[in-house]
Amino acid sequence: MRELKSIEEKILDTALYLIGKQGTCNVPIRAIAKEAGVNVSAINYYFGTKEEMLRNTKEFFIHNSIEIYSILDQEEYSEEERLIMFANEIMEYTIHYSGLTAIFKEAERLKEEDEVSKSIIEVTRELHTKMNRILNSVSKSNPSESQFNSIIFMAALTYPAEKQDSFGHDQSLLTSKEKRVEYIKHIIDLIKK
Repeated sequence: MRELKSIEEKILDTALYLIGKQGTCNVPIRAIAKEAGVNVSAINYYFGTKEEMLRNTKEFFIHNSIEIYSILDQEEYSEEERLIMFANEIMEYTIHYSGLTAIFKEAERLKEEDEVSKSIIEVTRELHTKMNRILNSVSKSNPSESQFNSIIFMAALTYPAEKQDSFGHDQSLLTSKEKRVEYIKHIIDLIKK
Protein backbone atom coordinates (compact mmCIF):
# COMPACT_ATOMS: atom_id res chain seq x y z
CA MET A 1 0.00 0.00 0.00
CA ARG A 2 1.21 3.47 -0.83
CA GLU A 3 2.14 6.17 1.63
CA LEU A 4 -0.29 9.06 2.05
CA LYS A 5 1.26 12.33 0.96
CA SER A 6 -1.23 15.00 2.01
CA ILE A 7 -3.98 15.86 4.44
CA GLU A 8 -6.44 15.48 1.58
CA GLU A 9 -5.28 11.89 0.95
CA LYS A 10 -5.44 11.18 4.70
CA ILE A 11 -9.07 12.35 4.76
CA LEU A 12 -9.93 10.21 1.71
CA ASP A 13 -8.11 7.22 3.19
CA THR A 14 -10.00 7.65 6.46
CA ALA A 15 -13.34 8.03 4.67
CA LEU A 16 -12.68 4.83 2.70
CA TYR A 17 -11.62 3.03 5.88
CA LEU A 18 -14.80 4.09 7.72
CA ILE A 19 -17.02 3.21 4.76
CA GLY A 20 -15.58 -0.29 4.87
CA LYS A 21 -15.72 -0.54 8.65
CA GLN A 22 -19.32 0.70 8.88
CA GLY A 23 -20.48 -1.02 5.69
CA THR A 24 -22.11 2.11 4.32
CA CYS A 25 -21.16 5.18 2.30
CA ASN A 26 -23.22 7.28 4.68
CA VAL A 27 -20.44 8.00 7.19
CA PRO A 28 -20.79 11.22 9.21
CA ILE A 29 -18.28 13.98 8.40
CA ARG A 30 -17.53 14.40 12.11
CA ALA A 31 -16.57 10.71 12.39
CA ILE A 32 -14.21 11.06 9.41
CA ALA A 33 -12.66 14.23 10.85
CA LYS A 34 -12.18 12.62 14.28
CA GLU A 35 -10.62 9.42 12.84
CA ALA A 36 -8.37 11.43 10.48
CA GLY A 37 -7.29 13.76 13.29
CA VAL A 38 -8.44 16.90 11.46
CA ASN A 39 -11.09 19.55 12.00
CA VAL A 40 -14.38 19.40 10.13
CA SER A 41 -13.27 22.70 8.58
CA ALA A 42 -10.37 20.86 6.87
CA ILE A 43 -12.87 18.57 5.16
CA ASN A 44 -14.91 21.59 4.10
CA TYR A 45 -11.76 23.34 2.88
CA TYR A 46 -10.61 20.43 0.70
CA PHE A 47 -13.99 19.19 -0.54
CA GLY A 48 -16.68 21.80 0.09
CA THR A 49 -19.51 19.30 0.58
CA LYS A 50 -19.97 15.78 1.86
CA GLU A 51 -21.11 14.72 -1.62
CA GLU A 52 -17.88 16.06 -3.15
CA MET A 53 -15.82 14.30 -0.51
CA LEU A 54 -17.66 11.03 -1.23
CA ARG A 55 -17.07 11.49 -4.98
CA ASN A 56 -13.36 12.03 -4.30
CA THR A 57 -13.29 9.00 -2.00
CA LYS A 58 -14.70 6.85 -4.80
CA GLU A 59 -12.10 8.25 -7.22
CA PHE A 60 -9.42 7.49 -4.61
CA PHE A 61 -10.74 3.91 -4.49
CA ILE A 62 -10.57 3.65 -8.30
CA HIS A 63 -7.01 4.99 -8.29
CA ASN A 64 -5.96 2.53 -5.58
CA SER A 65 -7.56 -0.36 -7.50
CA ILE A 66 -5.76 0.54 -10.73
CA GLU A 67 -2.48 0.82 -8.82
CA ILE A 68 -2.91 -2.64 -7.27
CA TYR A 69 -3.88 -4.27 -10.54
CA SER A 70 -0.90 -2.66 -12.31
CA ILE A 71 1.20 -5.30 -10.55
CA LEU A 72 -0.21 -7.76 -13.08
CA ASP A 73 1.53 -5.79 -15.88
CA GLN A 74 5.05 -6.11 -14.43
CA GLU A 75 6.48 -8.38 -17.09
CA GLU A 76 9.86 -8.73 -15.36
CA TYR A 77 8.12 -11.28 -13.13
CA SER A 78 6.54 -14.58 -14.10
CA GLU A 79 2.75 -14.71 -14.26
CA GLU A 80 2.61 -16.69 -11.03
CA GLU A 81 4.90 -14.22 -9.24
CA ARG A 82 2.71 -11.32 -10.43
CA LEU A 83 -0.40 -13.15 -9.24
CA ILE A 84 1.17 -13.71 -5.80
CA MET A 85 2.27 -10.07 -5.46
CA PHE A 86 -1.15 -8.87 -6.65
CA ALA A 87 -2.96 -11.20 -4.24
CA ASN A 88 -0.85 -9.98 -1.31
CA GLU A 89 -1.74 -6.37 -2.17
CA ILE A 90 -5.43 -7.27 -2.39
CA MET A 91 -5.22 -8.90 1.04
CA GLU A 92 -3.38 -5.91 2.55
CA TYR A 93 -5.92 -3.53 1.01
CA THR A 94 -8.83 -5.58 2.30
CA ILE A 95 -7.28 -5.82 5.77
CA HIS A 96 -6.97 -2.03 5.89
CA TYR A 97 -10.34 -1.32 4.24
CA SER A 98 -12.42 -4.28 5.38
CA GLY A 99 -16.05 -4.30 4.30
CA LEU A 100 -15.59 -2.38 1.06
CA THR A 101 -18.52 -4.17 -0.50
CA ALA A 102 -20.42 -1.03 0.53
CA ILE A 103 -18.60 0.90 -2.23
CA PHE A 104 -19.56 -1.74 -4.83
CA LYS A 105 -23.17 -1.95 -3.67
CA GLU A 106 -23.59 1.82 -3.85
CA ALA A 107 -21.81 1.96 -7.22
CA GLU A 108 -24.10 -0.73 -8.61
CA ARG A 109 -27.16 1.10 -7.28
CA LEU A 110 -26.06 4.49 -8.65
CA LYS A 111 -24.28 3.49 -11.89
CA GLU A 112 -27.02 4.90 -14.13
CA GLU A 113 -27.07 8.32 -12.46
CA ASP A 114 -23.51 8.84 -11.20
CA GLU A 115 -20.43 8.82 -13.45
CA VAL A 116 -17.99 7.90 -10.68
CA SER A 117 -20.15 4.94 -9.65
CA LYS A 118 -20.34 3.85 -13.27
CA SER A 119 -16.54 4.11 -13.47
CA ILE A 120 -16.14 1.91 -10.37
CA ILE A 121 -18.19 -0.83 -12.05
CA GLU A 122 -16.42 -0.50 -15.42
CA VAL A 123 -12.89 -0.29 -13.99
CA THR A 124 -13.53 -3.23 -11.66
CA ARG A 125 -14.73 -5.37 -14.58
CA GLU A 126 -11.70 -4.43 -16.68
CA LEU A 127 -9.31 -5.15 -13.84
CA HIS A 128 -10.95 -8.49 -13.04
CA THR A 129 -10.65 -9.44 -16.70
CA LYS A 130 -6.90 -8.75 -16.50
CA MET A 131 -6.60 -10.83 -13.32
CA ASN A 132 -8.66 -13.66 -14.81
CA ARG A 133 -6.39 -13.89 -17.85
CA ILE A 134 -3.34 -14.42 -15.67
CA LEU A 135 -5.15 -16.69 -13.20
CA ASN A 136 -6.38 -18.86 -16.09
CA SER A 137 -2.91 -19.01 -17.60
CA VAL A 138 -1.29 -19.96 -14.28
CA SER A 139 -3.97 -22.51 -13.38
CA LYS A 140 -4.36 -23.78 -16.96
CA SER A 141 -8.13 -23.60 -16.49
CA ASN A 142 -10.60 -24.44 -19.18
CA PRO A 143 -13.31 -21.85 -19.88
CA SER A 144 -15.96 -23.66 -17.82
CA GLU A 145 -13.72 -23.59 -14.71
CA SER A 146 -12.53 -20.03 -15.22
CA GLN A 147 -15.41 -18.22 -13.53
CA PHE A 148 -15.41 -20.58 -10.56
CA ASN A 149 -11.65 -20.22 -10.07
CA SER A 150 -11.92 -16.44 -10.16
CA ILE A 151 -14.65 -16.43 -7.51
CA ILE A 152 -12.73 -18.90 -5.33
CA PHE A 153 -9.50 -16.89 -5.68
CA MET A 154 -11.01 -13.49 -4.83
CA ALA A 155 -13.15 -14.89 -2.01
CA ALA A 156 -10.11 -16.61 -0.50
CA LEU A 157 -8.23 -13.30 -0.57
CA THR A 158 -10.94 -11.13 0.95
CA TYR A 159 -12.53 -13.51 3.46
CA PRO A 160 -9.71 -13.45 6.07
CA ALA A 161 -9.83 -9.65 6.28
CA GLU A 162 -13.61 -9.44 6.17
CA LYS A 163 -13.86 -12.01 8.98
CA GLN A 164 -10.89 -10.92 11.10
CA ASP A 165 -12.63 -11.89 14.34
CA SER A 166 -13.16 -15.46 13.11
CA PHE A 167 -9.46 -16.28 13.29
CA GLY A 168 -9.33 -16.43 17.07
CA HIS A 169 -5.91 -15.74 18.53
CA ASP A 170 -3.75 -16.49 15.46
CA GLN A 171 -3.75 -13.29 13.46
CA SER A 172 -0.54 -14.13 11.53
CA LEU A 173 -2.40 -14.45 8.23
CA LEU A 174 -3.41 -10.83 8.66
CA THR A 175 -0.16 -9.47 10.10
CA SER A 176 2.62 -11.42 8.39
CA LYS A 177 3.46 -10.97 4.71
CA GLU A 178 5.31 -14.29 4.75
CA LYS A 179 2.24 -16.09 6.09
CA ARG A 180 -0.01 -14.37 3.52
CA VAL A 181 2.31 -15.37 0.66
CA GLU A 182 2.36 -18.95 1.93
CA TYR A 183 -1.47 -18.88 2.03
CA ILE A 184 -1.70 -17.35 -1.47
CA LYS A 185 0.63 -19.99 -2.92
CA HIS A 186 -1.56 -22.65 -1.32
CA ILE A 187 -4.69 -21.15 -2.91
CA ILE A 188 -3.01 -21.08 -6.32
CA ASP A 189 -1.87 -24.68 -5.91
CA LEU A 190 -5.42 -25.74 -5.05
CA ILE A 191 -6.81 -23.97 -8.12
CA LYS A 192 -4.16 -25.61 -10.32
CA LYS A 193 -5.36 -29.11 -9.34
